[in-house]
Amino acid sequence: MLKQIEHKIPSLSRSGQRIAKWVIDHPKQAAESTLAGVARECATSEPTVIRFCRQLGLDGFRDFTIRMTEALSQPVGNIHRDVRADNTAADAVIKVMDSSIASLVEIRSRLSSMPVDEAVAAMALTRQICFVGMGASGHVAGDAWHKFFRLGIPCNSLTDLPSLLQFSAIAEQGDVFFVISSSGQWPEQIRAAELVRSRGGTIIALTNPQSDLAAVADILFASNDFEDTSVYTPMSSRLAQLALLDALQVSLALVLGESAVERLSNTKTALLQDTVRPLKEY
Repeated sequence: MLKQIEHKIPSLSRSGQRIAKWVIDHPKQAAESTLAGVARECATSEPTVIRFCRQLGLDGFRDFTIRMTEALSQPVGNIHRDVRADNTAADAVIKVMDSSIASLVEIRSRLSSMPVDEAVAAMALTRQICFVGMGASGHVAGDAWHKFFRLGIPCNSLTDLPSLLQFSAIAEQGDVFFVISSSGQWPEQIRAAELVRSRGGTIIALTNPQSDLAAVADILFASNDFEDTSVYTPMSSRLAQLALLDALQVSLALVLGESAVERLSNTKTALLQDTVRPLKEY
């Protein structure tokens, strides 16, 4: 949460920056304070504080205090540190691991405000689920397809723009397009999402809450990813995306009940050595 506020500072107004810097300097006091108290400490008005909270993608001041409390309860050791060219191999490994752990802890702190039930309900009733991702997010989309199809729901992964646009053009009522994008600013993705919605489909987006993609999503999983800009460090946000989709797949399986259990069991049985004929027999 504090990292999110720090990255948001350049885009805030002068009064918003004053609030942000005070929160960073006094996180415990901010979590325990009242709306009037924060306004007084920052020499600003209560509406300005509420506007600051909403610029962070939060519902309001109460949501802000909850998120701050959750952030302060996180392990102190999971502090992100950039990898530098002069680091030893051991130091680099520790920093990469710390970054990955911090990414998982950060998304865990936001689960209470995420629309898990709403997303699972949409996927449980759908005709098909299309997982959409470009670039690095394409690998996440492919992994999601590999997990979700085993529940017996027709799935595919769309990782190139021509396929995405064509699939969008034939979407039907109730189809779910799950779009994964750290930036949420691919014009073609937004165009496809708008097309799917116009045809009665549902857009679930895992993306930046301030993005254009978020604005057209029916169900939004806010993802505030602050990657290490070091050329040495892989995308830690990818781990958070994978973990969230794993959790949604398990939640969907629980909602589907016995049918999902049977299908998952069948997919495992199909891979057992004594049930697969050797290739030379075919």
